[in-house]
Amino acid sequence: MKYFTLILAFLLLSCGKKEDVLLPKSNVTIVKDVEDLSPIYIFFKTEGKDTIADVNRKSSIISTNWIFNIDKRLPLKLVIPEVMKLQEKKRADSAHKNENAKNYYSYADSIGKNLAFLPFTKVYYKMEVANNRSQLYFKKNGMIQYSGRKTYDFPKNDLPKFLDSLIINPKAQITFSFDKNISYGEYIQYKTFLEKLELKQKSLVFINKEEEFVF
Repeated sequence: MKYFTLILAFLLLSCGKKEDVLLPKSNVTIVKDVEDLSPIYIFFKTEGKDTIADVNRKSSIISTNWIFNIDKRLPLKLVIPEVMKLQEKKRADSAHKNENAKNYYSYADSIGKNLAFLPFTKVYYKMEVANNRSQLYFKKNGMIQYSGRKTYDFPKNDLPKFLDSLIINPKAQITFSFDKNISYGEYIQYKTFLEKLELKQKSLVFINKEEEFVF
């Protein structure tokens, strides 16, 4: 509950006005507790017909764990460029660098009724089409497309069975790609789903988890 209190205090007092972040929801907790943290907020705002990702990182300290509190309504195409900028800033600051400090996305566990965190420190994002022959492309409404020698479309719950049946070159890797138009909320649901997949070892070894493409 102390994390909910921390977030609520910031939202009510920041800049002397109320600002809200609607956090994504998932049904699992990947990480429950994070200490020595700095909050970063990306708010959902509109100007006329335009949607804007409004970043507030005033309380962030390079040497701490960064908690990214991002509004679930924002499209991925607005969120990821801001995340990339912040990642690059933290990675480049050698003077205050702490090798143990990580980056986490925050979300609400709707089953456990607690605030949860998803680590993504080692992920490098690219806002471009993946050049890898084998990729899983995560689309809207829980659908996934696999591109390799052939193309397959299936719902996300069929992913474990599909990967376990896949025949792939032992030297190849499968990259993750995401539709830039899905919401950040959908992205977190995909990511927590992937973290909890129980696959055979032969499937896990082919996944490149340190590079993600958004297009």
